[in-house]
Parts: sequence; structure tokens; C-alpha cells
Amino acid sequence: MANTEASLKEAMSSIEGTTGVALVDYTSGMALGTLGGSKDFNLEVAAAGNTDVIRAKLRTMEHLGLKEEIEDILITLGSQYHLIRLLKTRGGNGLFLYLVLDASRANLAMARHQLKKIEAELEV
Repeated sequence: MANTEASLKEAMSSIEGTTGVALVDYTSGMALGTLGGSKDFNLEVAAAGNTDVIRAKLRTMEHLGLKEEIEDILITLGSQYHLIRLLKTRGGNGLFLYLVLDASRANLAMARHQLKKIEAELEV
């Protein structure tokens, strides 16, 4: 099992094209850990903003009576991919991993696979 810091470092080093990663509490909007980002991309602001995306999707699913769980959410921008993965591991309720990828260098299928593996090993 890996702690938050080790998991974020693994994501940055093992997922091709990663420019930022965070562990976020979507109930409070607070980032519990971040790594990466830049002066032009505030990872904490982006992570907090994505809590609204998750809350909106969960509300919509409830209104529709869907009994499914969100595995991940993908947002595609011109030059970036944003991957949001809700934690299913014990102690991970209300948390998500947020991954920012350079679209020109990333392989989405591999990124999703690796992020799922990192989630499984994460101990919160």
C-alpha cells in the first residue's frame, strides 16, 4: 500500500504526459496533496473546481435513478486531458485522483489503466 505522496509521485513518473496530479476531497473541495502544475496552471484551483463537476454528475445520476458508480470522468481540451478517478478503496469515500495530461504526449488508455492501479495501491 502506498501513501498519498508516494502515489502522486508514481503518477507523475509512470504515466506518460502527466503535468499534474492531485488527491482531492470532493465534499470540501480541498486538495489533500498535489504535485506538478505550473505558474500558468494552478492545480489546486483546477482540482477544487472539478469537485463541482463530480457533484453535478452525482446529482444528475440520482435524479435519473441510476444505481451505478462513477469510475472516471474525462475532460478533453485542445492541448490537455483531465482525468478524474473517484476512489473506491477503503477510506477513499469522497475522494478522487485528478490527473492532468499533455494531450500530445499522453496515451489515454494507458493513463486510465495506470491510474486505476495507483488507486488500488493508495492507502488513505
